[in-house]
Amino acid sequence: MGKQISERELVLDILLSITRDGEYSHIALRNVLNKYRFLEKKERAFINRVTEGTLEHMIELDYIINQFSKVSVNKMKPVIRTIIRSAVYQLKYMDSVPNSAVCNEAVKLAAKRGFTNLKGFVNGLLRNIDRNLGNISYPDRNDTIAWLSITYSMPEWILKQWLSVYDAAVVEEMLIEFLKEKPLSIRFDEHRISRSELIAKLEEENVTVAEHQTLPYALLISGYDHLEALESFRDGFFQVQDISSMKVAEMAAPASGDYVIDVCAAPGGKALHMAEKLAGTGMVEARDLTDSKVALIEENISRSGLLNIRTLRQDAAEYTAEAEKKADIVIADLPCSGLGVLGKKTDLKYKMNEQMQMQLAELQKQLLSVVKAYVKPGGKLIYSTCTIHRAENEENAAWFRKRFPDFKLLQEEQWLPGRDGGDGFYIAVFERKKDE
Repeated sequence: MGKQISERELVLDILLSITRDGEYSHIALRNVLNKYRFLEKKERAFINRVTEGTLEHMIELDYIINQFSKVSVNKMKPVIRTIIRSAVYQLKYMDSVPNSAVCNEAVKLAAKRGFTNLKGFVNGLLRNIDRNLGNISYPDRNDTIAWLSITYSMPEWILKQWLSVYDAAVVEEMLIEFLKEKPLSIRFDEHRISRSELIAKLEEENVTVAEHQTLPYALLISGYDHLEALESFRDGFFQVQDISSMKVAEMAAPASGDYVIDVCAAPGGKALHMAEKLAGTGMVEARDLTDSKVALIEENISRSGLLNIRTLRQDAAEYTAEAEKKADIVIADLPCSGLGVLGKKTDLKYKMNEQMQMQLAELQKQLLSVVKAYVKPGGKLIYSTCTIHRAENEENAAWFRKRFPDFKLLQEEQWLPGRDGGDGFYIAVFERKKDE
């Protein structure tokens, strides 16, 4: 290929940064794809698919490897383990790549990374797996948790948690949804550009566009190389946002002139959506914890051209007296376990655990206890998460109602992955009682 580094090397480095070094998958993948924008579209697509696919199917891949390897996956050197995992993914799920080429390239990569002595091991293992892929022994389907875990690569503790709430058919439906390849959902400002005008611009840029069935300002796009290559994106005609996330502004229903505080706003999708709905009136204060997160919000504000939104670097856990009873609406989309967005953030299921979940649920209570002070009498507090964990959702909402009786619950919704085309998401709308 004449390149100093191949696509498979980039995949290896991305996967190592995620599985060995603890980086988040969407960040690691974005950083590499941004750095290597000069690659052809098909090469970038290969990197994306093998990286995401290896992560999505990692439990199944390890299960397969362990049936043929004398050395268990967990005892392999990280580089060798990662090369073999990604190769087995290609053997099982990518018909476009000849199996002999997959094996050969894996052996070459092992040698290039200093493991010449393991070339025979890598070659023999992969060719044995290739010959026997059709004869893999999977758990009995009657062993529901083991079968679902291996078939859909979901940790057993997560399955046990979901099966305590939903029946097996619903859980399997969610697991199937996480593994589907989906178009990107985007939102546009109807005051700035019409749907037909934006569709025409996107199609001129060779983007495949579909309209959302219920949200007039939402579109689904696919077939593009990367967003920054689209003039329509650079010019700020649309923002990337999940369908479920768009429903925060829908349920908040801001009125003309409202003052809105979004306490954990980065990257700014919900705050910008609220500003759009205010149609040039009112003000949205988009807060977040760090300079880098605030800079990300400001970048998106700059592209949008909106003037009724500003940023503030502020820790949501720290009370700000000047905001006391100032906001008509407070958006509290708080840190959560993220188990509703495993289709987009494929590595979260391996990084999260039950103890972390409960710590997040406690953090959410702490943050709600602070930010509720900013809501005016008669104003609204919107609590949302991108998870389907009851302790972080319905149970926290019930706790909040009991702890702060001056707030009443107006509405709550839990969306499961794939319902209405969105992620797993939870929204609760509270109203602060008016002073008597």
